[in-house]
Amino acid sequence: MSNPVLFSVVVLIWGSTWLAITYQFGEVDPTLSVAYRFFIAAAILFGYCKIKKLSLSLPRHIHFKMAGVGLCLYTLDYTLLYQSQQYIISAIVALMSSGMVYINVLLRRVLLKKPIRREVMFGATLGMCGIGLIFLPEFAKVSANQYLLLGIGLALSSFFFASLGNVISERILDHGTPVIQMNFWAMSYGVIFIFSAAMFNGAEFNLPTNPNYYYSMFYLSVFGSVLAFGSYMQLVKQMGSDKAAYVVLVYPIIALLLSTMFEGYQWHLEAFIGVGVVLIGNAIAMGKLPLPFLKAESNQG
Repeated sequence: MSNPVLFSVVVLIWGSTWLAITYQFGEVDPTLSVAYRFFIAAAILFGYCKIKKLSLSLPRHIHFKMAGVGLCLYTLDYTLLYQSQQYIISAIVALMSSGMVYINVLLRRVLLKKPIRREVMFGATLGMCGIGLIFLPEFAKVSANQYLLLGIGLALSSFFFASLGNVISERILDHGTPVIQMNFWAMSYGVIFIFSAAMFNGAEFNLPTNPNYYYSMFYLSVFGSVLAFGSYMQLVKQMGSDKAAYVVLVYPIIALLLSTMFEGYQWHLEAFIGVGVVLIGNAIAMGKLPLPFLKAESNQG
């Protein structure tokens, strides 16, 4: 599948999961909801591998790396992110998530010894500015209190671990590991870690009564986890974790479109400009809109 198609699939699905996640809160501990989501996704991937007779046997050193992905990308990332959203508004989370691209670039350089691509850094900077413009009115609602720094710290930690999981995934895929098998094992390890954390924190295992919880869980498991993460990891394999991470700057736009339809979000001039800036940044990062001075610098390097 081509990169634009994979990118579009990830952006459309993850942009819609923001709305689906809202139906997960209330009756079930958020950590357990994440565990249920990835347990179902892993079970689907296991069934698919068995039906297609795909071997799940992989070298031990790959298993260690996949456990690292499960811990970083599926456990610490989601757990810390859910905790941070208790203390800071979603606008701050969206803006800070755009920094994942920078973290991916740096970790990719340090851990994988791969070059820093200037077009990705420049595009990410434009994308971050665009996200800031989109959520500009929301920042006026931020009030300084003792929990603000805690929320920011938790969110930063979440995005660091997400980036680390991305880079480890790229290393695994560089070894020729198939995406489906890698996702199955990484999610399975993540489920073990998440359930362990939930039990350690004394979470109560209960079944919700609201049917919307189950509908949203189905969507998050099948589309948000199996299809979206599968497409995302294929992107990582084909274009690198630095470029693939740009999805975090684009899917908030889809989330806003859905919020407009279902939650009455009111667009403003800065938001329209911000969307344009994000899309231009995306074109630059993907090499679709080459800039002369970036090309000149690249040639000098």
